[in-house]
Amino acid sequence: MNIHEYQAKELLRQYKVATPDGKVAQDAEEARMITKEFGGASVVKAQIHAGGRGKGGGVKFATDPDKAVELFKAMLGMQLVTKQTGAEGRKVRTVFISKPIDIARELYLSFLVDRASSRVTILASTEGGVEIEEVAEKTPEKIVKVAVDPALGLCGFQARQVAFALGLEGDAFKKGVVFLQNLYKLFVEKDCSMVEINPLVVTKDGDVTALDAKIGFDDNALFRHPDVLAFRDLNEEAEEEVEASKFNLNFIKLDGQIGCMVNGAGLAMGTMDIIKYHGGSPANFLDVGGGATEDAVKNAFRIILQDPAVKAVLVNIFGGIMRCDVVAAGIVNAAKEIGIKVPVVVRLEGTNVEEGKKILADSGLNLIVAKDLKDAAEKVVASIS
Repeated sequence: MNIHEYQAKELLRQYKVATPDGKVAQDAEEARMITKEFGGASVVKAQIHAGGRGKGGGVKFATDPDKAVELFKAMLGMQLVTKQTGAEGRKVRTVFISKPIDIARELYLSFLVDRASSRVTILASTEGGVEIEEVAEKTPEKIVKVAVDPALGLCGFQARQVAFALGLEGDAFKKGVVFLQNLYKLFVEKDCSMVEINPLVVTKDGDVTALDAKIGFDDNALFRHPDVLAFRDLNEEAEEEVEASKFNLNFIKLDGQIGCMVNGAGLAMGTMDIIKYHGGSPANFLDVGGGATEDAVKNAFRIILQDPAVKAVLVNIFGGIMRCDVVAAGIVNAAKEIGIKVPVVVRLEGTNVEEGKKILADSGLNLIVAKDLKDAAEKVVASIS
């Protein structure tokens, strides 16, 4: 789960991580009042779950309260397009007013889970304000990477190593070390998957502060953090993904034409790979889980078919805990209730597979039964060719 910048900064402040003052404005007049409170100037920032807001026109400097009103009115409700949103953009529903600060240097800092080392890892660079992918491509030598031993936590020498690598000196060095230690504490205690501070700035007074902040959380740990879950903004999530979560379905919308319904994340990824291998493009990742019911299967079909781009559906089920006859019954009932109008290719294997195939054969529906995964991929791609 991701949260907005203003929410991320609220969490940072709870952990004594320095960040500029800021408030959400509910209307244009409040934007004016906040700007006056900040000394007559402010930074007006559109709040969406995507990077590159500045380049897209979602971060503007207001030189006076009247300008803050003008910018607020222009931003609220706009469709903000950035490199990460795609051409459709995201609608701005919240505007954050931040206090300006005097910037001496811009740096980059992030904490993330490195899959290669299975450890929380710090990425730091002197190239702040630039997308880290761009830095990695053009000047990889400017990125410092430090892995944290989970048994020891972030050690003092590691925090100092990062602070040195960022070129911090004097008071800024001391403040940077504390900044890093507090940020690591937040990361671990709140079960974060990623914390990115870009830019991390050093002010002309030598303070180290988070000018921007992006935080993502491990969905599987949210039950431990009702305070974090309260930050969830359903408007920033795909409607299908929100709907799927109501039925404990793991769903991610993609941009292809072949809907996928699979049990097991690994099998789902393998299914998408083989669809691509045979020239198709998956429209989604959908894992119904090991113990899905007939109702879950029906709802999975309904959610897949909400996407008008879907031209065919591939069902790939390996029956272990989940029985093939239950899946087959769900497919048949879904087809009858929803009125599926696209080709459906079904590959079943495992527990009660013969009973499942019989249910499909006796349904009277135009379902394409595949003998194996390769056959299923070939048939579903051919059905839309």
